[in-house]
Amino acid sequence: MSDILIRREGCAGRITLNRPQALNALTQGMVRATAQALRDWADDPEVRVVIIDGAGERAFCAGGDITALHAAGMAGDFSQGRTFWQDEYRLNAMIAGYRQRHGKPVVSFLQGFTMGGGVGIGCHATLRVVGDTSRIAMPECGIGLVPDAGGSMLLAQAPGRMGLYLGLTGARMGPGDAMTAGFADAYVPEDMWPAMIRDLSEGKDPAEVLKANEHPAPESPLARTFGPEVDRLFAPDSITGIREGLARRDDAFARETLAAMDRASPLSLACTLAMLRRLGRKADIRTALELEYRFAFRAQGEGDFLEGIRAAVIDKDRAPRWKPAPTPEQVEAILAPLGPDTLSFEDTP
Repeated sequence: MSDILIRREGCAGRITLNRPQALNALTQGMVRATAQALRDWADDPEVRVVIIDGAGERAFCAGGDITALHAAGMAGDFSQGRTFWQDEYRLNAMIAGYRQRHGKPVVSFLQGFTMGGGVGIGCHATLRVVGDTSRIAMPECGIGLVPDAGGSMLLAQAPGRMGLYLGLTGARMGPGDAMTAGFADAYVPEDMWPAMIRDLSEGKDPAEVLKANEHPAPESPLARTFGPEVDRLFAPDSITGIREGLARRDDAFARETLAAMDRASPLSLACTLAMLRRLGRKADIRTALELEYRFAFRAQGEGDFLEGIRAAVIDKDRAPRWKPAPTPEQVEAILAPLGPDTLSFEDTP
């Protein structure tokens, strides 16, 4: 069985992630096949819309398949991970710019878990549809990485300092939260998705299809929680400052937030804070991906990534031995420009 199904249906290019037993986690082969399909359809007049979905009920895509990267990294081979991230990030940029460059909207249907690399595939689409089961998150700090696949841009653009909270804690967003934070555009009950896909494949205007099917967004706990006071808690320029403010507040939200941060890599937390501060609300996708790649390039040799994967996926002891909290100089070093290894988008259509 193929890990990814690529075909034409009517005027639609269809891409279905097809590893439901692995929560549709992305392999490098899936990334490359998706990129090739988008290249093939860019100048194909018969393809007027691209539809991306995932097989099964549990997940659109729970992230990248990282076990192979761990094995290679432990053997001292960092090239496999770097090549995977290069391919993935270039694909993320391609999806984000597809309508502008080729006049063809991309519509994604995000059921179940959409995390990490799944956000990069699904949440840069032109129209992003969520349903009752949707759970979207950027949990990378918990595995020694940083919010990537262009997710740092989405976090930086979220209202107030909501994105910083989501990036530091890996908190999961339901459909209402995802719309509030800017990760999704419309809520549609999932039993209506097949008819929507059929209408899109028959050439109906995507905006009209969405308008005819969308329902009022469910309640957003994030919208209810976030306000000036919580935004102030995430205003400090250091993780220590954020922790101190949360400790003084001492309520359920503060305790849960501190507990989530305690589980994450201190290096990843500090670098995530620095990245989102740098990017700001006006960041574009390529700037965000290039900055993310600086961290990813160094993550296996200088960061906590290999230890995070060991604890979460390999040994599953959930007891990572993180590096100590970094100095500002160490944060600057791991986010420093890569010179000749800088992520390039020259061949991204």
